[in-house]
Amino acid sequence: MTYQLANVLWRGTGLVRPECVLTTARGYIYVSDFRGGVTEIAPSGEQQFFGGSAVGEYGILKPNGIALLENGDFLIAHLGDTLGGIFRISRNNDIDPFLTEVDGEPLPPSNFVYLDRQGRIWITVSTRHQPRAKAYRADIADGFIVVIENNQARIVADKIGYTNELYVDPDGSYLYVNATFTRELLRYRIGHNSSLHDKHVVTRFEAGTYPDGLTRDIEGNFWVTSIVSNRIIKITPDGEQNVVLQDVDPQHLDWVEQAYQSHSMGRPHLDKVKSQTLQNISSLAFGGEQMNTLHLGCLLGEKIAVIESNIEGIKPAHWEFDNHRQ
Repeated sequence: MTYQLANVLWRGTGLVRPECVLTTARGYIYVSDFRGGVTEIAPSGEQQFFGGSAVGEYGILKPNGIALLENGDFLIAHLGDTLGGIFRISRNNDIDPFLTEVDGEPLPPSNFVYLDRQGRIWITVSTRHQPRAKAYRADIADGFIVVIENNQARIVADKIGYTNELYVDPDGSYLYVNATFTRELLRYRIGHNSSLHDKHVVTRFEAGTYPDGLTRDIEGNFWVTSIVSNRIIKITPDGEQNVVLQDVDPQHLDWVEQAYQSHSMGRPHLDKVKSQTLQNISSLAFGGEQMNTLHLGCLLGEKIAVIESNIEGIKPAHWEFDNHRQ
């Protein structure tokens, strides 16, 4: 099974760095927007932006990952220049700090925020290095995972090679996370008090793959996006990989890979991606009436790519959270 670039459709317009994408049962799409909030795309195509006000020393938020809460509010992972954290945005455009420090230390620029079916909030911080580009290499592993449960936050996994998107099984038994620059998909067993144990490498990625987005389908396969190479990779539960879509200039990818291998990779290698149509895809989310439509967030584009699939995704914890509209 492979997908063709000619079959890619598009949703949204004028988006600013729509890195993270969420879908809901009623057909709404939510994307992070670097103007300082979240853009909602209705089934009709109408768009509405939430957020945008400066938040003290944090300035205008730089949303990377986003999560949708039951009352319609959003959680934002702030990818600040020096300070990170998680912020809450209401539909009235109120912005409030949600979590700005953990274990007594300010949160560095924060990558991803995720709500599971048990009501826990999970957060990833890719690296403690600043600027973060210093950690675009395989020999640095200082990213970590935070859990918020019962209004208490703590670090539950550390020393990860650029922690990126994560996924928790619906029954809450296992957590999976992409380590972008050690090029691994990792699994942890979730134990008592939401502690993480038994770190296991599900699969390692080869040259040209830098795993970012992560979700899962009803057959148990993982779906991963790779920045730079614009790859979608389907991964079986035992770690077998199948690239189902790619959009990249081979010479450009070789240039990036050489920089990665020589520990000289930096922002230009992420910001000047050469491709036919995809604009450095980052996250992915199944959606649509049959839960078989892939929606792709991106780092460089102004709209969301959409691909029809023949595989059904697992409904996320926020799937029914558009009920606040009734």
